[in-house]
Amino acid sequence: MILKEKKIWLDSIFATIFIFGLMYFASKFLAILDFLDPIGEAISGMEITDQVFSNPSLRELPAADTNIVIVNIGILPRRGIAEQINIINKYNPKVIGIDSFFRSLKEDSLGDLMLAEAFSRVENLVIGSKLIEPDDNGIWQDMYTSHELFSQYAMTASVNLIVDEANLEQNKYKTCRSFFPIEKVFDSESGTYFDEPAFAVKLADIYAPDKVKKIIERDVEEEVVNYRGNVMDFGRSNFGTRYFALDVLDVLEENFTPDLIEGKIILMGFVGEDFSDTRSFEDKYFTPLNPKYAGRADLDMFGVVVHANIISMILNEDYIDQMGDVSAYVFAILVCFANVFLFSLIYRKLPHWYDGLTKIIQLIEVIIFLFIIVLSFHYYSYKLNLTIGIVAILFSGDSLEVYYGVIKNLFNPERRRQLFTIFDKEV
Repeated sequence: MILKEKKIWLDSIFATIFIFGLMYFASKFLAILDFLDPIGEAISGMEITDQVFSNPSLRELPAADTNIVIVNIGILPRRGIAEQINIINKYNPKVIGIDSFFRSLKEDSLGDLMLAEAFSRVENLVIGSKLIEPDDNGIWQDMYTSHELFSQYAMTASVNLIVDEANLEQNKYKTCRSFFPIEKVFDSESGTYFDEPAFAVKLADIYAPDKVKKIIERDVEEEVVNYRGNVMDFGRSNFGTRYFALDVLDVLEENFTPDLIEGKIILMGFVGEDFSDTRSFEDKYFTPLNPKYAGRADLDMFGVVVHANIISMILNEDYIDQMGDVSAYVFAILVCFANVFLFSLIYRKLPHWYDGLTKIIQLIEVIIFLFIIVLSFHYYSYKLNLTIGIVAILFSGDSLEVYYGVIKNLFNPERRRQLFTIFDKEV
Protein backbone atom coordinates (compact mmCIF):
# COMPACT_ATOMS: atom_id res chain seq x y z
CA MET A 1 0.00 0.00 0.00
CA ILE A 2 1.38 3.37 -1.01
CA LEU A 3 0.64 4.98 2.39
CA LYS A 4 3.06 2.53 4.01
CA GLU A 5 5.89 3.40 1.67
CA LYS A 6 8.69 5.15 3.47
CA LYS A 7 9.69 6.98 0.29
CA ILE A 8 6.50 9.01 -0.08
CA TRP A 9 6.72 10.19 3.53
CA LEU A 10 10.37 11.24 3.07
CA ASP A 11 9.54 12.99 -0.20
CA SER A 12 6.71 14.86 1.51
CA ILE A 13 9.04 16.03 4.29
CA PHE A 14 11.79 17.17 1.90
CA ALA A 15 9.27 18.79 -0.46
CA THR A 16 7.76 20.73 2.46
CA ILE A 17 11.23 22.00 3.39
CA PHE A 18 11.82 22.92 -0.26
CA ILE A 19 8.53 24.86 -0.45
CA PHE A 20 9.32 26.88 2.67
CA GLY A 21 12.75 27.60 1.20
CA LEU A 22 11.09 28.95 -1.93
CA MET A 23 8.71 31.05 0.19
CA TYR A 24 11.63 32.54 2.11
CA PHE A 25 13.49 33.29 -1.11
CA ALA A 26 10.40 34.92 -2.61
CA SER A 27 9.81 37.04 0.49
CA LYS A 28 13.37 38.37 0.41
CA PHE A 29 14.15 38.64 -3.28
CA LEU A 30 10.82 39.53 -4.82
CA ALA A 31 10.37 42.43 -2.38
CA ILE A 32 12.90 44.25 -4.56
CA LEU A 33 10.37 44.11 -7.41
CA ASP A 34 7.47 45.63 -5.47
CA PHE A 35 7.65 48.78 -7.57
CA LEU A 36 6.53 46.68 -10.56
CA ASP A 37 3.37 45.56 -8.77
CA PRO A 38 0.78 48.39 -8.68
CA ILE A 39 -1.99 45.93 -7.74
CA GLY A 40 0.02 44.57 -4.82
CA GLU A 41 0.75 48.12 -3.67
CA ALA A 42 -2.93 48.98 -3.80
CA ILE A 43 -3.96 46.05 -1.56
CA SER A 44 -0.87 46.04 0.67
CA GLY A 45 -2.73 47.70 3.54
CA MET A 46 -5.66 45.29 3.46
CA GLU A 47 -6.48 42.38 5.76
CA ILE A 48 -9.41 39.99 5.41
CA THR A 49 -10.58 40.87 8.95
CA ASP A 50 -11.20 44.43 7.72
CA GLN A 51 -14.37 43.00 6.20
CA VAL A 52 -15.75 42.40 9.70
CA PHE A 53 -14.87 45.88 10.97
CA SER A 54 -16.24 47.79 8.00
CA ASN A 55 -19.19 45.69 6.84
CA PRO A 56 -22.51 46.56 8.56
CA SER A 57 -23.95 43.19 7.52
CA LEU A 58 -21.27 41.41 9.56
CA ARG A 59 -21.25 43.71 12.56
CA GLU A 60 -23.88 45.36 14.71
CA LEU A 61 -23.70 49.11 15.04
CA PRO A 62 -21.65 49.76 18.22
CA ALA A 63 -23.21 52.02 20.82
CA ALA A 64 -21.80 55.52 21.15
CA ASP A 65 -19.27 55.83 23.96
CA THR A 66 -20.50 58.54 26.34
CA ASN A 67 -17.41 58.33 28.57
CA ILE A 68 -15.24 60.19 26.07
CA VAL A 69 -15.51 63.63 24.49
CA ILE A 70 -13.18 64.65 21.66
CA VAL A 71 -12.26 68.33 21.42
CA ASN A 72 -10.75 69.77 18.26
CA ILE A 73 -7.94 72.25 18.90
CA GLY A 74 -7.64 72.97 15.16
CA ILE A 75 -4.88 75.47 14.44
CA LEU A 76 -5.46 77.56 17.54
CA PRO A 77 -2.47 79.41 19.02
CA ARG A 78 -1.47 78.48 22.55
CA ARG A 79 -3.57 81.21 24.11
CA GLY A 80 -6.57 79.77 22.21
CA ILE A 81 -5.88 76.28 23.56
CA ALA A 82 -5.53 77.80 27.02
CA GLU A 83 -8.96 79.38 26.66
CA GLN A 84 -10.43 76.02 25.60
CA ILE A 85 -8.89 74.29 28.61
CA ASN A 86 -10.12 76.93 31.05
CA ILE A 87 -13.68 76.59 29.69
CA ILE A 88 -13.61 72.79 29.82
CA ASN A 89 -11.98 72.65 33.23
CA LYS A 90 -14.70 74.68 34.95
CA TYR A 91 -17.17 71.87 34.15
CA ASN A 92 -15.11 69.32 36.14
CA PRO A 93 -13.88 66.70 33.67
CA LYS A 94 -12.33 63.57 35.20
CA VAL A 95 -9.17 63.92 33.09
CA ILE A 96 -7.96 66.00 30.17
CA GLY A 97 -5.59 64.40 27.67
CA ILE A 98 -3.81 66.52 25.06
CA ASP A 99 -2.60 64.71 21.97
CA SER A 100 -0.06 67.37 21.11
CA PHE A 101 3.40 68.68 22.05
CA PHE A 102 4.65 72.00 23.32
CA ARG A 103 8.37 71.34 23.01
CA SER A 104 9.65 74.91 22.95
CA LEU A 105 8.60 78.40 23.93
CA LYS A 106 7.08 80.78 21.38
CA GLU A 107 7.68 84.45 20.67
CA ASP A 108 4.22 84.96 22.11
CA SER A 109 5.43 84.61 25.70
CA LEU A 110 2.05 85.73 27.04
CA GLY A 111 0.40 82.85 25.17
CA ASP A 112 2.89 80.42 26.73
CA LEU A 113 2.17 81.76 30.20
CA MET A 114 -1.58 81.58 29.62
CA LEU A 115 -1.28 77.93 28.54
CA ALA A 116 0.92 77.05 31.52
CA GLU A 117 -1.53 78.71 33.90
CA ALA A 118 -4.43 76.82 32.32
CA PHE A 119 -2.51 73.56 32.78
CA SER A 120 -1.85 74.37 36.43
CA ARG A 121 -5.59 74.48 37.14
CA VAL A 122 -6.33 71.01 35.76
CA GLU A 123 -6.47 68.29 38.40
CA ASN A 124 -5.68 65.39 36.06
CA LEU A 125 -3.75 66.38 32.96
CA VAL A 126 -1.94 64.09 30.51
CA ILE A 127 0.20 65.45 27.67
CA GLY A 128 1.52 63.26 24.89
CA SER A 129 5.13 62.14 24.63
CA LYS A 130 6.79 60.96 21.43
CA LEU A 131 9.13 57.96 21.59
CA ILE A 132 11.95 57.92 19.06
CA GLU A 133 14.96 55.83 17.96
CA PRO A 134 14.05 52.25 18.88
CA ASP A 135 16.91 49.76 19.05
CA ASP A 136 16.87 46.20 17.70
CA ASN A 137 15.15 45.00 20.88
CA GLY A 138 12.32 47.52 20.57
CA ILE A 139 13.61 49.70 23.42
CA TRP A 140 13.27 53.40 22.71
CA GLN A 141 16.43 55.46 23.10
CA ASP A 142 14.86 58.89 23.44
CA MET A 143 11.56 60.61 24.14
CA TYR A 144 10.18 63.99 23.14
CA THR A 145 8.20 65.80 25.84
CA SER A 146 6.81 69.29 26.21
CA HIS A 147 8.84 72.15 27.63
CA GLU A 148 9.22 72.13 31.41
CA LEU A 149 7.02 75.22 31.66
CA PHE A 150 4.13 73.00 30.56
CA SER A 151 5.17 69.49 31.56
CA GLN A 152 5.54 70.38 35.26
CA TYR A 153 1.76 70.31 35.57
CA ALA A 154 1.11 67.13 33.62
CA MET A 155 1.74 63.42 33.38
CA THR A 156 3.16 62.10 30.12
CA ALA A 157 2.13 59.12 28.00
CA SER A 158 3.18 57.86 24.59
CA VAL A 159 1.06 58.90 21.60
CA ASN A 160 3.00 56.57 19.28
CA LEU A 161 0.75 54.48 17.07
CA ILE A 162 1.81 51.39 15.16
CA VAL A 163 1.37 51.65 11.41
CA ASP A 164 1.75 48.84 8.86
CA GLU A 165 3.89 50.95 6.57
CA ALA A 166 6.74 52.80 8.24
CA ASN A 167 8.71 55.84 7.08
CA LEU A 168 6.01 57.11 4.75
CA GLU A 169 4.99 60.63 3.87
CA GLN A 170 2.10 61.98 5.88
CA ASN A 171 -0.48 61.55 3.10
CA LYS A 172 0.59 58.03 2.07
CA TYR A 173 -0.79 54.66 3.14
CA LYS A 174 -0.66 54.33 6.93
CA THR A 175 -2.89 51.70 8.45
CA CYS A 176 -3.19 51.62 12.23
CA ARG A 177 -4.41 48.30 13.63
CA SER A 178 -2.58 47.91 16.93
CA PHE A 179 -0.69 49.63 19.73
CA PHE A 180 1.74 48.87 22.54
CA PRO A 181 0.09 49.30 25.98
CA ILE A 182 3.44 49.81 27.70
CA GLU A 183 6.74 50.74 26.07
CA LYS A 184 10.23 50.57 27.54
CA VAL A 185 12.43 53.66 27.29
CA PHE A 186 16.11 54.13 28.09
CA ASP A 187 16.97 57.18 30.20
CA SER A 188 20.44 58.21 29.05
CA GLU A 189 20.92 60.60 31.97
CA SER A 190 20.43 57.97 34.71
CA GLY A 191 21.39 54.96 32.61
CA THR A 192 18.20 53.17 33.62
CA TYR A 193 15.04 51.97 31.90
CA PHE A 194 11.49 53.05 32.61
CA ASP A 195 8.03 52.15 31.32
CA GLU A 196 6.02 54.73 29.40
CA PRO A 197 2.31 53.87 29.13
CA ALA A 198 0.32 54.45 25.96
CA PHE A 199 -1.67 57.68 25.91
CA ALA A 200 -5.00 55.83 25.97
CA VAL A 201 -3.85 53.49 28.75
CA LYS A 202 -2.81 56.40 30.98
CA LEU A 203 -6.12 58.22 30.49
CA ALA A 204 -8.12 55.04 31.13
CA ASP A 205 -6.03 54.40 34.25
CA ILE A 206 -7.06 57.74 35.74
CA TYR A 207 -10.69 57.16 34.81
CA ALA A 208 -11.02 53.46 35.72
CA PRO A 209 -7.82 51.92 37.17
CA ASP A 210 -9.47 48.52 37.64
CA LYS A 211 -10.01 48.28 33.88
CA VAL A 212 -6.38 49.08 33.14
CA LYS A 213 -5.28 46.46 35.64
CA LYS A 214 -6.99 43.87 33.45
CA ILE A 215 -5.23 44.94 30.26
CA ILE A 216 -1.89 44.82 32.07
CA GLU A 217 -2.71 41.34 33.38
CA ARG A 218 -3.34 40.20 29.81
CA ASP A 219 0.42 40.68 29.30
CA VAL A 220 -0.01 41.16 25.55
CA GLU A 221 2.89 43.11 24.08
CA GLU A 222 0.94 44.36 21.06
CA GLU A 223 -2.83 44.76 21.33
CA VAL A 224 -5.11 44.83 18.29
CA VAL A 225 -7.43 47.86 18.39
CA ASN A 226 -11.07 46.81 18.47
CA TYR A 227 -12.43 49.84 16.64
CA ARG A 228 -15.85 51.11 17.69
CA GLY A 229 -16.24 54.02 15.28
CA ASN A 230 -15.30 57.48 14.12
CA VAL A 231 -16.45 61.07 14.51
CA MET A 232 -17.54 63.25 11.58
CA ASP A 233 -15.92 61.31 8.76
CA PHE A 234 -17.91 62.35 5.68
CA GLY A 235 -18.68 58.74 4.75
CA ARG A 236 -15.11 57.51 5.08
CA SER A 237 -16.28 54.68 7.35
CA ASN A 238 -19.51 52.79 7.91
CA PHE A 239 -19.44 53.46 11.65
CA GLY A 240 -19.13 57.22 11.99
CA THR A 241 -20.20 59.44 14.89
CA ARG A 242 -19.61 56.98 17.74
CA TYR A 243 -18.11 59.70 19.98
CA PHE A 244 -19.29 63.09 21.13
CA ALA A 245 -17.07 65.73 19.59
CA LEU A 246 -16.78 69.48 20.01
CA ASP A 247 -15.30 71.66 17.29
CA VAL A 248 -13.03 74.61 17.96
CA LEU A 249 -15.80 77.19 18.21
CA ASP A 250 -18.16 74.81 20.03
CA VAL A 251 -15.86 75.06 23.03
CA LEU A 252 -14.93 78.72 22.76
CA GLU A 253 -18.60 79.68 22.47
CA GLU A 254 -19.60 77.06 25.10
CA ASN A 255 -22.01 75.43 22.70
CA PHE A 256 -22.59 72.37 24.91
CA THR A 257 -24.30 71.38 28.14
CA PRO A 258 -22.25 70.90 31.34
CA ASP A 259 -23.20 67.23 31.68
CA LEU A 260 -21.32 66.49 28.44
CA ILE A 261 -18.05 67.37 30.21
CA GLU A 262 -18.55 66.56 33.88
CA GLY A 263 -16.71 63.45 35.00
CA LYS A 264 -15.67 62.53 31.44
CA ILE A 265 -12.45 61.80 29.63
CA ILE A 266 -11.67 64.83 27.47
CA LEU A 267 -9.40 64.14 24.49
CA MET A 268 -7.97 67.27 22.90
CA GLY A 269 -6.20 67.06 19.59
CA PHE A 270 -6.14 67.97 15.92
CA VAL A 271 -9.28 66.97 13.98
CA GLY A 272 -8.70 69.27 11.03
CA GLU A 273 -8.83 73.05 10.98
CA ASP A 274 -12.49 72.49 11.76
CA PHE A 275 -14.92 69.60 11.29
CA SER A 276 -15.60 70.63 7.68
CA ASP A 277 -11.92 70.23 6.77
CA THR A 278 -11.62 67.21 4.47
CA ARG A 279 -8.12 67.89 3.14
CA SER A 280 -5.91 67.73 6.24
CA PHE A 281 -3.51 64.76 6.41
CA GLU A 282 -1.73 65.67 9.64
CA ASP A 283 -1.87 62.88 12.21
CA LYS A 284 -4.40 60.95 10.13
CA TYR A 285 -4.55 57.23 9.38
CA PHE A 286 -6.27 54.43 7.54
CA THR A 287 -8.17 52.09 9.84
CA PRO A 288 -10.05 48.81 9.31
CA LEU A 289 -13.29 50.84 9.40
CA ASN A 290 -12.50 52.19 5.95
CA PRO A 291 -15.07 50.63 3.55
CA LYS A 292 -12.62 50.80 0.63
CA TYR A 293 -10.60 47.62 1.08
CA ALA A 294 -8.07 48.23 -1.71
CA GLY A 295 -6.62 51.21 -3.50
CA ARG A 296 -7.87 53.48 -0.73
CA ALA A 297 -7.71 57.18 -1.48
CA ASP A 298 -8.92 58.82 1.74
CA LEU A 299 -7.34 58.58 5.17
CA ASP A 300 -10.28 58.05 7.48
CA MET A 301 -9.35 58.70 11.13
CA PHE A 302 -7.36 61.28 13.07
CA GLY A 303 -4.93 60.05 15.70
CA VAL A 304 -6.90 61.47 18.62
CA VAL A 305 -9.92 59.40 17.52
CA VAL A 306 -7.74 56.28 17.35
CA HIS A 307 -6.82 56.93 21.00
CA ALA A 308 -10.52 57.26 21.81
CA ASN A 309 -11.18 53.84 20.27
CA ILE A 310 -8.40 52.31 22.36
CA ILE A 311 -9.85 53.82 25.54
CA SER A 312 -13.29 52.44 24.65
CA MET A 313 -11.81 48.99 24.17
CA ILE A 314 -10.14 49.14 27.59
CA LEU A 315 -13.20 50.46 29.42
CA ASN A 316 -15.46 47.86 27.78
CA GLU A 317 -12.88 45.07 28.15
CA ASP A 318 -13.66 44.27 24.54
CA TYR A 319 -10.32 42.83 23.46
CA ILE A 320 -9.23 40.96 20.36
CA ASP A 321 -7.01 37.95 20.92
CA GLN A 322 -4.75 36.82 18.13
CA MET A 323 -2.87 33.74 17.03
CA GLY A 324 0.81 33.79 17.97
CA ASP A 325 3.69 33.48 15.50
CA VAL A 326 4.70 30.02 16.71
CA SER A 327 1.17 28.67 16.24
CA ALA A 328 1.00 30.31 12.81
CA TYR A 329 4.18 28.57 11.67
CA VAL A 330 3.11 25.22 13.12
CA PHE A 331 -0.20 25.49 11.28
CA ALA A 332 1.58 26.47 8.05
CA ILE A 333 3.98 23.51 8.25
CA LEU A 334 1.20 21.02 8.98
CA VAL A 335 -1.13 22.24 6.23
CA CYS A 336 1.74 22.39 3.75
CA PHE A 337 2.84 18.84 4.60
CA ALA A 338 -0.75 17.58 4.29
CA ASN A 339 -1.08 19.21 0.86
CA VAL A 340 2.28 17.88 -0.30
CA PHE A 341 1.37 14.37 0.78
CA LEU A 342 -2.03 14.51 -0.96
CA PHE A 343 -0.56 16.06 -4.11
CA SER A 344 2.19 13.42 -4.14
CA LEU A 345 -0.46 10.71 -4.24
CA ILE A 346 -2.17 12.49 -7.14
CA TYR A 347 1.19 12.97 -8.89
CA ARG A 348 1.87 9.23 -8.73
CA LYS A 349 -1.59 7.77 -9.28
CA LEU A 350 -3.28 10.40 -11.48
CA PRO A 351 -0.49 12.28 -13.27
CA HIS A 352 -2.75 13.45 -16.13
CA TRP A 353 -5.15 15.00 -13.61
CA TYR A 354 -2.48 16.61 -11.45
CA ASP A 355 -2.68 20.26 -12.59
CA GLY A 356 -6.45 20.46 -12.62
CA LEU A 357 -7.09 18.61 -9.34
CA THR A 358 -4.40 20.44 -7.36
CA LYS A 359 -5.61 23.87 -8.51
CA ILE A 360 -9.20 23.04 -7.52
CA ILE A 361 -8.09 21.73 -4.11
CA GLN A 362 -5.94 24.82 -3.49
CA LEU A 363 -8.79 27.16 -4.41
CA ILE A 364 -11.25 25.35 -2.14
CA GLU A 365 -8.76 25.35 0.76
CA VAL A 366 -8.02 29.06 0.47
CA ILE A 367 -11.73 29.95 0.36
CA ILE A 368 -12.42 27.76 3.41
CA PHE A 369 -9.57 29.25 5.44
CA LEU A 370 -10.54 32.82 4.56
CA PHE A 371 -14.10 32.02 5.60
CA ILE A 372 -12.84 30.58 8.91
CA ILE A 373 -10.76 33.72 9.54
CA VAL A 374 -13.80 35.96 9.10
CA LEU A 375 -16.07 33.77 11.25
CA SER A 376 -13.50 33.46 14.04
CA PHE A 377 -13.01 37.22 14.11
CA HIS A 378 -16.73 37.96 13.92
CA TYR A 379 -18.01 35.50 16.54
CA TYR A 380 -15.06 35.06 18.90
CA SER A 381 -12.99 38.26 18.47
CA TYR A 382 -10.05 36.00 17.69
CA LYS A 383 -7.68 36.96 14.90
CA LEU A 384 -6.31 33.87 13.17
CA ASN A 385 -2.91 34.36 11.57
CA LEU A 386 -3.18 31.93 8.66
CA THR A 387 -1.37 34.03 6.07
CA ILE A 388 1.77 31.87 5.96
CA GLY A 389 -0.34 28.71 5.76
CA ILE A 390 -2.40 30.12 2.88
CA VAL A 391 0.77 31.14 1.03
CA ALA A 392 2.14 27.62 1.59
CA ILE A 393 -1.05 26.18 0.06
CA LEU A 394 -0.71 28.41 -3.00
CA PHE A 395 2.96 27.43 -3.41
CA SER A 396 2.49 23.71 -2.84
CA GLY A 397 1.06 22.55 -6.18
CA ASP A 398 3.53 24.02 -8.67
CA SER A 399 6.47 23.83 -6.26
CA LEU A 400 5.93 20.10 -5.79
CA GLU A 401 6.22 19.64 -9.56
CA VAL A 402 9.54 21.48 -9.45
CA TYR A 403 10.66 19.26 -6.58
CA TYR A 404 9.81 16.02 -8.40
CA GLY A 405 10.77 17.23 -11.88
CA VAL A 406 14.02 19.04 -11.08
CA ILE A 407 15.31 18.67 -7.52
CA LYS A 408 14.90 14.88 -7.26
CA ASN A 409 16.28 14.35 -10.77
CA LEU A 410 19.38 16.38 -9.93
CA PHE A 411 20.16 13.87 -7.19
CA ASN A 412 19.60 10.91 -9.50
CA PRO A 413 22.87 10.11 -11.36
CA GLU A 414 21.15 8.42 -14.32
CA ARG A 415 18.63 11.22 -14.92
CA ARG A 416 21.28 13.87 -14.36
CA ARG A 417 23.41 12.10 -16.98
CA GLN A 418 20.43 12.14 -19.38
CA LEU A 419 20.04 15.90 -18.99
CA PHE A 420 23.70 16.69 -19.62
CA THR A 421 23.86 14.20 -22.48
CA ILE A 422 21.11 16.11 -24.26
CA PHE A 423 22.95 19.39 -23.67
CA ASP A 424 26.20 17.86 -25.00
CA LYS A 425 24.47 16.62 -28.16
CA GLU A 426 22.88 20.01 -28.80
CA VAL A 427 26.21 21.73 -28.40
